[in-house]
Amino acid sequence: MTGQQIPGVQGVGGADRRFKEALAAGRFDIQRCRSCGSHFFYPRVICPHCGGSEIEWVAASGRATVHSTTTVRRKAEQGGDYNVCIVELDEGPRMMSRVDGTPSDDVRIGMRVSASVAGAGDGAFVVFHVDGRDAQQEGAR
Repeated sequence: MTGQQIPGVQGVGGADRRFKEALAAGRFDIQRCRSCGSHFFYPRVICPHCGGSEIEWVAASGRATVHSTTTVRRKAEQGGDYNVCIVELDEGPRMMSRVDGTPSDDVRIGMRVSASVAGAGDGAFVVFHVDGRDAQQEGAR
């Protein structure tokens, strides 16, 4: 997809552009350093762990654990409450996102979640959903 014009990605270069192009294609990719093997997020040109410059893009497993969470309160006519969380990807990096498909007050620290790409084109972004086993446990509470 490199070289193709994507609205909203114009003016974005380097690693950020590559990340946004992958999202626009429906993929959630993260970076891994070939020198030390560490995964990291947000997109960068130098490894934050060892300073290495041999960086590759890999598909994220999409599996993560909620590290922190909060509920943003809004009036119903403004779209209602929504969750904002930091998840720790199984590969190690943490990222800010949200958990969809679960009431915001039911999202808990330690909950297992899975990623998906929502939206389309330049409006694509990563969201998470509660894994089946954690959803069953929530229903039993």
